[in-house]
Amino acid sequence: MRQIILDTETTGIDPKQGHRIIEIGCVEMIDRKLTGNHYHVYINPERVVEQEAIDVHGITNEYLVDKPVFKTIAQEFLEFIQGAELVIHNAAFDIGFINHEFALLRQGFPKVETVCGVIDTLALARKKHPGQKNNLDALCKRYFIDNSSRTLHGALLDSEILAEVYLTMTGGQRALLLAGGDDDSDGDDDGGSQIRRLPNDRPALKVISAGEDELAHHKRKLDYIQKQSGNCLWLANKPAH
Repeated sequence: MRQIILDTETTGIDPKQGHRIIEIGCVEMIDRKLTGNHYHVYINPERVVEQEAIDVHGITNEYLVDKPVFKTIAQEFLEFIQGAELVIHNAAFDIGFINHEFALLRQGFPKVETVCGVIDTLALARKKHPGQKNNLDALCKRYFIDNSSRTLHGALLDSEILAEVYLTMTGGQRALLLAGGDDDSDGDDDGGSQIRRLPNDRPALKVISAGEDELAHHKRKLDYIQKQSGNCLWLANKPAH
């Protein structure tokens, strides 16, 4: 499964008022693993960026003067996302802007939702955490994801952060199945765990040890949790060597 985590920055909040995209950032994920492949471009919007928008993302009119216009990157951008499932926080905003840019070209570009699947992580978060703040910063805090480098909004950085949020938010098991039997197929899920005993003559499970990079990443994550909460139980209960 190919997924593209996508974010945009714009000149303002409403394409119907003539606002345009000034940055697109995408990271690629296949089978829930980041591939390192990404798409990132700054775009000359052919209009002034409003100061309120600059205060959010820090992208100035002067910086965009020599950047390509959307027409010159439209085809390569479409080729990068086509057929993938897009993962976007507040998808209606970004999809609305992209469709508006395609429509302005009058060259038969399709609407994004007709050539891509779309997952809105804001809708997922609101369902999972009703009545709570569910912006990207709030989700990073809730899931202990380091966003300290996010002093301003940026399409590529926000896509990278959203990828980690999405993987964490959707990584839980619905049921605990310890044997090879089928789980209930009627679609009902009462939140309980289904536990079945393993046969005594089962083959031994292969133990796969974590690599050095994985151990280092795990330690950084624990250190970050300790810094944020002051009480990382894993570190507190870790046996001395």
